[in-house]
Amino acid sequence: MLSPDEVKIVLEAALLASQEPLPISDLRKMFDEDIDADTLRKLLEELREFWVGRGVELIATASGWRFQTKASLQKFLERIHPERAPRYSRAVLETLAIIAYRQPVTRGDIENVRGVSVSTEVIRRLEERNWIEVIGHKEVPGRPALYATTKTFLDDLGLRSLEELPPLEDIVKSLDLTQIPPPAPQPAQPAEQPAETAQTSAV
Repeated sequence: MLSPDEVKIVLEAALLASQEPLPISDLRKMFDEDIDADTLRKLLEELREFWVGRGVELIATASGWRFQTKASLQKFLERIHPERAPRYSRAVLETLAIIAYRQPVTRGDIENVRGVSVSTEVIRRLEERNWIEVIGHKEVPGRPALYATTKTFLDDLGLRSLEELPPLEDIVKSLDLTQIPPPAPQPAQPAEQPAETAQTSAV
């Protein structure tokens, strides 16, 4: 039977090797003995503390646990791995903020808040980034789609749940959403009045 320190070494290796957050359920599969979820969470918290003050950090997101480089170090990493961050229009970012804080919402709800129509292109860009999805339809004439944010949206923000979202006024003051990392490379899309997002690199 593995000791707690040996379990942490296995967890560390798995998380460093993974490109995606790993949920507790997947981490438990690595061990022959039955290690309960609470024990794993305790060991992960200890592992998180061990990495405090280093160049990478262990965080818990909506989809699971992952290692990522610290955002404060990104400016140095970009000198050897330059990447152009994606650019999003103000309309895209405002629409995302409305969905995040008022979900589930219809396109009509978003238009009522913004005071202008929401183009199909705006919704498409958010869906392609996998930040929003249709979770149902409102029971009114026409049954318009209801939009909500996804686990990917929370993962990209480094959050475990919607309850951890910062106050809406903070989002309004920084519509560039600088804590959101960029999506995987995809064809560039034209955008008016772009706002640039920074990135955090997953290990």
